[in-house]
Amino acid sequence: MSVATTTDSPAAIAATASTPSTSADRPCHRPYRAVVASVSRVSESFVRVVFTCPRFRWFGTDRLDQRVKLLFPLDDGTLHDLGADGEDEGEPYAWYAAWRELPEHLRSPMRTYTVRAVDPDARTVTVDFACHGDVGPATRWAQRAVAGQELLICGPDSRSETSHLGIDFKPGLAEHLLLAGDETAAPAICAILEQLPATRDVHAFIEVPTDGDVLPLDVPASFNVTWLPRNHDRVGEEVLPAVTRWLDEHPELVQAATAPRVQQLDDVDVDSEILWDSPDPTVPGEFYAWLAGESAVIKTMRRALVSARGIDRRRVAFMGYWRQGQCERSA
Repeated sequence: MSVATTTDSPAAIAATASTPSTSADRPCHRPYRAVVASVSRVSESFVRVVFTCPRFRWFGTDRLDQRVKLLFPLDDGTLHDLGADGEDEGEPYAWYAAWRELPEHLRSPMRTYTVRAVDPDARTVTVDFACHGDVGPATRWAQRAVAGQELLICGPDSRSETSHLGIDFKPGLAEHLLLAGDETAAPAICAILEQLPATRDVHAFIEVPTDGDVLPLDVPASFNVTWLPRNHDRVGEEVLPAVTRWLDEHPELVQAATAPRVQQLDDVDVDSEILWDSPDPTVPGEFYAWLAGESAVIKTMRRALVSARGIDRRRVAFMGYWRQGQCERSA
């Protein structure tokens, strides 16, 4: 994930924070004061930032598509620590309560991202930013970032028994996996692919802005990864037909994943509501789909799987990260 998501809303954070921790003395997440170690433009649209922090020795390594929060300095450079500099682990999501208690004009802009890589031994965390121009605080920060700058990363604490919270990729035992998304989902898809065993039958479709945005991947040769440069077309113009064709070419998987009864999908208004569902697979099955990106595109893709072909919605995770024409939002 590489842009802000609507899950930064107070209700969404509160819902996550209400999840009880099974650790007696350690919350699942904590704030880290992260310092930029290096910045590189890995493609035309992606900026990779490597952060360092002594406390990254305890940064959770579950990865996959685990969400973390980045809090950026204010225009004058102010960056409240929210407990990052303290030794007391505090209450779960105490950092968020502290952020909410600040006057609105003193709150750091907060955005949701996916960690691309973690190296506890080197004390580093890597984040890939999909940059769509100078349209929000995260993109502006990433395009101007230099070594030595600071921000806060609120992420998993490996010492907690619930450090895995914030992961939406939950395929269970399914062997046939479909992943699809645009450039905002590319870092998460790449992280997932690099952690999957070679025994899985994997098909991934990643739409990116240009031909120069195809990123290097270290994955088994058996994985089918298709990069889809749209080159000035609208978002979704490449990934939607690619997924539809794949479904039509694999009727046996679709049939095996069909729900036992007719399903009704809520008609989510993506202009005002969150399009987000990451169910734990509650039924046995060999198929699982993970879809993420622009909300209207993901809504259409969800209909193609669930409404048009009857695939059990409990086998489909979908996350509408952003909305075309709308700017990123803080909580």
